[in-house]
Amino acid sequence: MAAISLMRLPMFRLALLFSGLFGLSTLVLFAFIYWQTAVVEINRVDKLLVHDIHAMAQLSPEMLRDTVDHRVMPDLRRVAFAGLYDHEQRISGNFPEFPLSLALDGVTHHIVVANRDRPEAVSGIRAVGLRLPDGMVLVIGRNVDSLENLRLVVIHALELGLIPAMLLALVTGALVSQRTRRQLQLVHATAERIIKGDLRERLPTRGGDDDFDRLAGSVNHMLDLIARLMNDMKSVGDNIAHDLRTPLTRVRTRLERARDTAQTQEEWQDMVDRAVAGLDQALRLITALLRIGEIEGGRRRAGFQQVDLEQVAREIAELYEPFAEEKGLSFTLDLQPVAGVAGDRDLLCELLSNLVDNAIKFTPAGGAVGIALKEGADGLELRVTDSGPGIPLNQRDAVFQRFYRSDASRSVEGYGLGLSLVDAIVKLHAFRLTIGDNHPGCVFLLQADHSSLNSSAAKRQSRRPGDQ
Repeated sequence: MAAISLMRLPMFRLALLFSGLFGLSTLVLFAFIYWQTAVVEINRVDKLLVHDIHAMAQLSPEMLRDTVDHRVMPDLRRVAFAGLYDHEQRISGNFPEFPLSLALDGVTHHIVVANRDRPEAVSGIRAVGLRLPDGMVLVIGRNVDSLENLRLVVIHALELGLIPAMLLALVTGALVSQRTRRQLQLVHATAERIIKGDLRERLPTRGGDDDFDRLAGSVNHMLDLIARLMNDMKSVGDNIAHDLRTPLTRVRTRLERARDTAQTQEEWQDMVDRAVAGLDQALRLITALLRIGEIEGGRRRAGFQQVDLEQVAREIAELYEPFAEEKGLSFTLDLQPVAGVAGDRDLLCELLSNLVDNAIKFTPAGGAVGIALKEGADGLELRVTDSGPGIPLNQRDAVFQRFYRSDASRSVEGYGLGLSLVDAIVKLHAFRLTIGDNHPGCVFLLQADHSSLNSSAAKRQSRRPGDQ
């Protein structure tokens, strides 16, 4: 059973595949080496034999007989063969009999001859035969059994090296696979606990830098984000219920009062109008939440186009300057010509209007609010400044959370969704928004790399005609 489970592991199957490929490649390599060695050796022997037989054919009969004898006499291992025949009768040499199977064409051939001492033993010989002008036949050859010995050496080397190497690869693959199997079992057990609702569980890591640890780290980071989002959703749900409860309670109270106390048509209509205003307040809250969800989902990105932020800033300033004057605030505008950015114009107007509206809300009478736009070192910079109480350093991340209300903003009308909407628009456009001090007051700095945004917008514009 364990062997079957082991075979199912991808790591072991991969080790098995690599072992097979290693063995196959080794076999091919050894076969190629043997083939190349055999071919080179046979070609060398063939050339020597052809050269020698034509040289010997030029000798006189007496010298030829002596040459044949001298060629084979010192060869005790029977490597060299030669024979001089007259009408198939051997005159000299060590061929046991006339090689009838050999063609007398001066070209080397492979033949088999028997051993004179052991007739049952045969030898493979490369031989060449030639009929001389006087009618005699000259045959010379060379034993090539050494090539068979080479083949045996190759096979023995394979037995000594290939099989142990393949077994070692398989054992290593089995050990690595078993280790991976244990890790996967831990991952599966942890995943099961997470599926059952224990979001505090995290995938185990070994503290290394291998692929498994990096994957586990990414999954753990994702689980941290999911847990945080679920906590945020729970908090948001609680806040929504709390913020909706107040206007709905007021609506219910006013309707009950109208039912019980209204005496005239005017009184009834006035109480109904107040109830409708309370319902409108609840609807605005729900609409703001839906709008944040739509922006965070990225569904508005398809409508991006070139936007002139200088013109947007002038329109927002023209809209809010009367409110600032009514509250006794000075409103300054410092706008420099800048390149356009790619974005959703309506959302960018909403972003800037929320920042300016907050600045006016939280700045006391006699203070100052301003909008500035310029080209900075890192790209476009849009600043919204005020001289209000500012935002403490430890709350600057929290103010972008939904329904967050600092102590200083409890007395100001609102739901705590304005900066959450701003944050969603900033992320949609890949801008950067930071909060700083204005001494006194607050500075919201919006930065955008307009060059990259322009290029991405150009790509969208170039694709748009083809999509229609």
